[in-house]
Amino acid sequence: MKEKVLVIDDEKPTLKMFTLLLSAYGYDVLTAENGQEGVRIFIEEAPGLVMTDIKMPIMDGIEALKEIKKINPHTEVIVITGHGDMDLAIQALNLDATDFINKPLKREALEKALIRAGERLSITKNEESQVSLEDRSGAVVIGVRGNVSTHTIPHLADVLTKAKTFGKPVVLIDFEENASINGAGLTGLTELLKENREQGVRIVLAGLSSNFKSVFEAVGITRYAELFDNEDEALAAQ
Repeated sequence: MKEKVLVIDDEKPTLKMFTLLLSAYGYDVLTAENGQEGVRIFIEEAPGLVMTDIKMPIMDGIEALKEIKKINPHTEVIVITGHGDMDLAIQALNLDATDFINKPLKREALEKALIRAGERLSITKNEESQVSLEDRSGAVVIGVRGNVSTHTIPHLADVLTKAKTFGKPVVLIDFEENASINGAGLTGLTELLKENREQGVRIVLAGLSSNFKSVFEAVGITRYAELFDNEDEALAAQ
């Protein structure tokens, strides 16, 4: 059975484009022209993945996101934002959107978002499995996968406490390609990094998608941890 994806956008040409692309990727594509219609279809069809524009008449994407998350908090919701709409993207993440892509749409960005969504959907709901710990030469590496939420932060804090016992000069938090983080996760991670920075612990971050790197910079996480493109680059810089 094909995986269902619901696309919500008030522009018919955009819906047609998404239908063609997502059908080619093997999805069963459902479409809606506003948030209200989208929520109705979501209730009827229960897709695991939703992609929604934000600025729409009748019911916008933010309201649709709220309703969808009330119905099923585990639904992957990718919001579609205009170029430079970082404030809207962060607002959506605060409401538990799990990813975002920018208009004008780039096929590569869409493919990466779909891959991340598919991998997150396959990850167990047990948050403890999202965080791993590995001792490396010169650093301790904490691996993070799936969607980081308020439920993940306590497990991350526990693993970070263990990481500090290794006595290495730096702790690397490495986000796997499928990783995303919602608003509550951002707040929790910021507090965790700030607390450790004040304790003199050096933490660096790696592996984030370009979208989430922009978000981390916008919310000020870079005040407490350096960002690197990947694990190798981060370790080489130590």
